[in-house]
This record gives sequence, structure tokens and C-alpha cells, in this order.
Amino acid sequence: MKKIEAIIQPFKLEDVKEALKHAGVDGMTITEVRGHGRQKGHKEVYRGQEYNVDLLPKIKVEIVVPDGRLEETVKTLADAARTGKLGDGKIFVTAVEEAIRIRNSDRGEGAL
Repeated sequence: MKKIEAIIQPFKLEDVKEALKHAGVDGMTITEVRGHGRQKGHKEVYRGQEYNVDLLPKIKVEIVVPDGRLEETVKTLADAARTGKLGDGKIFVTAVEEAIRIRNSDRGEGAL
């Protein structure tokens, strides 16, 4: 099993959710996060004062999939989140040792 963590633009969340739903991905965790990469933030003016906003709002999507579904899921997610502009985000893939469903103690891919 693999865990996919994607950091995406907030306005792309609905597109990503719909694309993953159509691809048959059942479960995901969504978290509001803040950060920056090459974007480095921007300046804003509030009540006449200029502020550096260096931590930008992003959305973190976490999904665990069987090994056989990894490439399809990553491609679907990337295609749905892509705008072609700086700040589109990143996708990270890590191995998952075990998954356990709390309700009935199912283990492995059966717990997904």
C-alpha cells in the first residue's frame, strides 16, 4: 500500500475530489495547511500597512491506495490539480506498512 500526500491550491479542491471520486477512490483526508515553496509568498496592504505574507493557504489531500492503483491515482490527482502556474503544489508518495480498520479490525488492503 502507498500513501499519497498532495499539497494543492485551495480553489482546486473540488476538481480534485470529483476526479478522484470518478476514478473510484473512496476515502481521503483533507486538511487546511499553510506553507510556501518557490512562490515565496507575496505582499499585501491592510489598513495602510504593508505586510509580507510568506505562508500561503494550501490544501493537503491524503489518500492510501493499493500498490496497483498508485500510478492511476497520482495521474488523476495531478491532472485535476494542475493549472500550469507556479504554486500548483507537490505530491509525495510513501510506503504504508499496515492499515487497520478500527470498527472491525480488518487489516491490509481490506481496511481501505
